[in-house]
Amino acid sequence: MEEGFTKHPDQPWRVLEFYSGIGGMRYSLTKAGVNAEIVEAFDINDKANDVYEYNFGHRPYQGNIQSLTAADLDSYGAHAWLLSPPCQPYTRQGLQKQSNDPRAFSFLNILELIQDTSQPPTMLFVENVVGFETSDTHSKMLEILVNAGFVTQEFILTPLQFGVPYSRPRYFCLAKRKPLSFQRPLFDNQLLQSPSPLFGHADEVMLCQLDETQESLDKLLQSCEPIERFLEFKNPSQQPESSFMDTTSASMDVFGALEIDGEGGAHDISSLEQYSVPLNLIERWGSAMDIVYPDSHRCCCFTKSYYRYVKGTGSLLATVLPKKRGKTSSLKEQGLRYFTPREVANLHSFPEGFHFPQHISLRQRYALLGNSLSIAVVAPLLQYLFAELS
Repeated sequence: MEEGFTKHPDQPWRVLEFYSGIGGMRYSLTKAGVNAEIVEAFDINDKANDVYEYNFGHRPYQGNIQSLTAADLDSYGAHAWLLSPPCQPYTRQGLQKQSNDPRAFSFLNILELIQDTSQPPTMLFVENVVGFETSDTHSKMLEILVNAGFVTQEFILTPLQFGVPYSRPRYFCLAKRKPLSFQRPLFDNQLLQSPSPLFGHADEVMLCQLDETQESLDKLLQSCEPIERFLEFKNPSQQPESSFMDTTSASMDVFGALEIDGEGGAHDISSLEQYSVPLNLIERWGSAMDIVYPDSHRCCCFTKSYYRYVKGTGSLLATVLPKKRGKTSSLKEQGLRYFTPREVANLHSFPEGFHFPQHISLRQRYALLGNSLSIAVVAPLLQYLFAELS
């Protein structure tokens, strides 16, 4: 390799983790079994860094990433950069300013520094929301990577394709700098929507095409575990079936927001009662709620506003099974509750050893999880990226 940091076979890959959040990328790297060392992590969010430090014993660099220079990046001697930049510039609900959104500046700044580094990284991994792939930021990213000698393989994948009953499709870009190459070069410079290349099915080109038929979806869902496997409280006797939250203590705005004791930090996180959906929210927003059951094989994506808002932020769990499912039955009698932060973490495939520090409020836990990633999806992608040709 003419440029870049040399790596001996027995040495770990040196990795920089940008926008490290609560450590989803680092957990994915561990789950992938990659011999790697995180030489530095970067995140501007103080609470996210509290969680990261609590679990890994290392506090990420908390300065503005935009202040980093090429010399700074060279000083780390990293082989690979892992990046999960802010998704707000590309979400359907956002203003879609793309590269003109200030939240996109740091990501583009990091990419542009590649050409100025004396020893650029040999691999990159980028995660973002679906919609990023049609943005001008994406076009600029590919232009920079091509000019820097990288070859890419791109994916849009969801945890449902890995047996997890969680609908959270995300965009991923894997990049290797020549002369490094992917194990399946057949898919170079393509956007794939199947994980089959990750598992050695290089000849199954048709599986990499988008298939949105109902039959295909049904087959996919049948391969997923039931939601009950991911629940913290599985025994019906543990569910708050009739213990509805007193609506006199919950206020609601026009967006269906749940405001409880300010930040929600005054409650005992382990208390089940706080997860019950107030009756007044059910009455007003029931028709907009996504209701799932313990034996369901799919739930909606949890956003950072889950628990704060009930509309479009994630699924609610029915703890009392009605004779006839759906909204034709009275939702008030189904014991609706929010998924707990531990359950959301489970659906993100975080390990049992992951924990929040006590001072992180309930609202903050949901927000941090909503900004995180699916380890079940990212781990095999990283395993594929770091695989070396024999």
